Amino acid sequence: MNENVSPYQGFEQGPIRPPSESNSLLIRVTRNCPWNRCTFCGLYKGELFSRRPVDHVLRDIDMVHRFVELLRSGASLPQGLDWNEQMALYAARNWLLGGCPSVFLQDSNSLIIKPQDLITILNHLRSCFPQIERITSYARSHTIARMRTEDLAAIAGAGLNRIHIGLESGCDAVLARVRKGADSNIHVAAGVKVKEAGMELSEYYMPGLGGRELSRQHALESAAVLNAINPDFIRIRTLALPEQLELAREQASGRFAKLGDRETAEELRLFLQTLSGITSCIKSDHILNLFEEIDGVLPEDQGRMLAVIDGFLHLPSEEQVLYQIGRRTGLFHQLSDLRHPRLRHQAEQFVAQWMVTPQNVDQVCDQLMQRFI
Repeated sequence: MNENVSPYQGFEQGPIRPPSESNSLLIRVTRNCPWNRCTFCGLYKGELFSRRPVDHVLRDIDMVHRFVELLRSGASLPQGLDWNEQMALYAARNWLLGGCPSVFLQDSNSLIIKPQDLITILNHLRSCFPQIERITSYARSHTIARMRTEDLAAIAGAGLNRIHIGLESGCDAVLARVRKGADSNIHVAAGVKVKEAGMELSEYYMPGLGGRELSRQHALESAAVLNAINPDFIRIRTLALPEQLELAREQASGRFAKLGDRETAEELRLFLQTLSGITSCIKSDHILNLFEEIDGVLPEDQGRMLAVIDGFLHLPSEEQVLYQIGRRTGLFHQLSDLRHPRLRHQAEQFVAQWMVTPQNVDQVCDQLMQRFI
């Protein structure tokens, strides 16, 4: 992990943020991922991790603040902006259009920096933008589990009020196989610590990550871990495998048997059915998920969400194929779209054009999903 001691190069933004942070101002605190060994993720492969110097982050905040104030006042914008300044102006304008509700700290694990450094950044954000409702960050369970409770509480007190953690699985066999760098005990310890610090917690579950061999264990043990944590949000992120990933190479060699959509739906149903004694909000807020309409609060909406999956599983195979293609092309957002004449006709055209059958639909869908990764 490299500490960047080079001169300030201007405003930066990283490559990713959660869909729920679409209206957030993105402030880059670290670059890339300090772990970077997971076999199912290729986002940061080949990139070195580094912590940005605190004063560089503060200068980014100041630059956005300057543009926000100019845009709010209606004053003329300066001419001859360099590329980094143009990027900061673009970020400021988009944030204003979204109402300036929140800030997301990038990249994959902002909590790995020194607690006092993070507090300094948070205080500066609050000073420049006192209207902020939420400041959010990704973090690794391993990092949080090792933090002092008082440091996490101080960070929460300075304004970090939501953390996203990639649980992916609560099954130790799956976690070891995909080299996640955490086990179920670490996940539980970290999740409970975040909640006790008074921050909202989003945990991500990845249907299909156990493959055919570990699918049942993956569903049951992931649900058990989340039952022990009771996060504010459980977010569904279905496994997809671009060719360059190590797990994709395992699939190609036969060492990993990837689930098809129907098998993944069955696994997701088992997972949702096993969630118990918690009050989490379930979100299926990603294009890779087969069921966008799985959205509700436990326990009252559990039956309704299970009924969505049952509705798909009880369809004739040809209708399942049509829904899969409609969903994977972005036409469908819910099962009832099968009854929408125009959308159904478009999906039927794709099925005919690509000669999709129940036997090859998962292969076709895997190819379509590559567009969204």
